[in-house]
Amino acid sequence: MSQHHSHQRINLASLAEQVLLDRGLRPYFSEAALKQLELINEPALGVSPASKDLSNLLWCSIDNDDSRDLDQLTVSLTHANSDLSILVAIADVDSLVKKGSAIDEQALSNTTSVYTSAKIFPMLPEKLSTDLTSLNPGVKRAAMVVEMLFNQMGEIQHFDVYQATVQNQSKLAYDAVSDWLENRAELSKEARAVHGMDAQLKAQDHLAQLLKKRRLQAGALNFETFQPRAEFEGEKISKLTLQPHNRARQLIEEFMIAANECISKFLMQHSGASLRRVVRSPERWARIVETAHQYSETLPDVPDSIALEKFLAKQHALDPLRFPDLSLVIIKLMGRGEYVVEHQNQKSVGHFGLALKNYTHSTAPNRRYPDLITIRQVKAILAKQDPPYTIGQLEDLASHCTAQEDASQKAERHMRKAEAAMLLSSRIGQYFDALVTGIAQKGTWVRIIDPPTEGRLSGDIPKLKVGQRLRVKLIYTSIEKGFIDFVITR
Repeated sequence: MSQHHSHQRINLASLAEQVLLDRGLRPYFSEAALKQLELINEPALGVSPASKDLSNLLWCSIDNDDSRDLDQLTVSLTHANSDLSILVAIADVDSLVKKGSAIDEQALSNTTSVYTSAKIFPMLPEKLSTDLTSLNPGVKRAAMVVEMLFNQMGEIQHFDVYQATVQNQSKLAYDAVSDWLENRAELSKEARAVHGMDAQLKAQDHLAQLLKKRRLQAGALNFETFQPRAEFEGEKISKLTLQPHNRARQLIEEFMIAANECISKFLMQHSGASLRRVVRSPERWARIVETAHQYSETLPDVPDSIALEKFLAKQHALDPLRFPDLSLVIIKLMGRGEYVVEHQNQKSVGHFGLALKNYTHSTAPNRRYPDLITIRQVKAILAKQDPPYTIGQLEDLASHCTAQEDASQKAERHMRKAEAAMLLSSRIGQYFDALVTGIAQKGTWVRIIDPPTEGRLSGDIPKLKVGQRLRVKLIYTSIEKGFIDFVITR
C-alpha cells in the first residue's frame, strides 16, 4: 500500500472495504436496494389513529459532533410534585424500511453500521439514515416514544410506549454539552437558540447522575475502554485521540439503558418472545478473582457484580492511567455480549455488566438491525397485529446478529490498528514510554502513551508483569495487517 500523504485516507478506506469483505460483511449496497431507494423521496410520518403529536416539545439530540444518523431524541417534563418524566423518541425506521424489502435484506446482511475513521459503512443508505429516517432538526418525523416517570430518588414509577410525531428542536454535541454542564464553557449557540433548553439539559443531567449512581450501587460495571480514533488534516492522518466518557455521554447512556429496559418489559408483558441483549454471568469468574488478587483485592468465589464494581472503582481512583488495561482484561474474561430469544415466564439470562435482568436493543434502528426488529414487534403490539416474526425466525436472527456484530467489531478493531500503524510508519527507530498490557502464549503487548497505541513486543523478552513501565523502540509497522512491533530498550 502506498503511504504517500495525499492518499492516506483513501488508502485506509480501500483497506477497510477489504477488511469488511474478509469478515463476511458487505461494504457496498446491492443494486436492488439502490433501485428501491430511488423510489423513496419523502419521510413517512407513519401517523396512526392512536399516534400523538408531540412535535411542540423541547426535543433535542445529543450525539458526536459529526453524527448525522440521529436515532433518538430526549425531553424532560417536570411535574408539580417534582417528579420528572423523561421521554425518549426513537426513529420509526420501519415506516420506510419494510420487512423483506431489498433495503431490509441489505441491512440484515451486516446487521450494523461499521465505523472506521477513514470511511463509515452505514447499515442503511445515507439518504435514509442521515435524512428521511433520521430525527433531524426542524423537521417532523415518526417515532416510537418511551415515556418514563421517575420520582426524586431516580426510581421509575411508571412507563408507557406509544407512537408519536416529533420534531428535533436542537442538534447538540456531547463535548459541548458536557463542557457546559461542568462549567468549562458557555452553552452552545444551538442550545441557546431554543428558549428553555438550558433548563432541559440541567434537569436531564441531574436525573442521569441519579440513575448512574443507582446502577453502580446495584452492581453495574463502569469500564474505560481503549479505542483511539484517527483524525485527519485533509487526506493525511494527523493524530490519534481518545474519546472521554463525559457527562453528556452518561446522560444519553442512562436514558437509553432505561428506555431499553422498559421496551424489554413491554414486550414481555404483551408478546410471547423478544430479542434480548445479554451478557452472561462470567464462567471465567475464577480468572477475574485471580486478577483482583494481583491487585491485593479479594472477590467472592461466586460471580458478584457489586463486589466487582467496587474493585473497579477503587482501581480507577488509584491508577487511572492503567485502568483501561484492567478494563480490557475484565471485559475479555466476562465474555462478549450476545442476542438471545427469551419467552414469557422464562428466567432471564440478564446483562451482567449492566446489572439488569430485562434488557434489549431498541434505541438505534438506523445503526443496528436488532433495534429495527424490536421496533417492528412493538408496532405490531400497538396495532394489535400478529407478531412480525415467529420464534424460530427470532432465534435465527439472534444467532446471525451476534455473529455479524462480532465480525463488525473485529473489522473496526483491525482498522484502528491499521490507522495507528499508518501514523507510526514514519517513526521507525523512535523511542517511547510504554505500559505492559497483556502477557499470553501468543505474545506480550504494550501500550504507548503518545500517540495512544498498542503494539507487540519482539526479541528477547524478560519476565514482565501487566502494568509494568518500559522504554521501547518502534521497529516495524504493517498497515495492511495492523501490526506494530516494539523492542525493549530498558
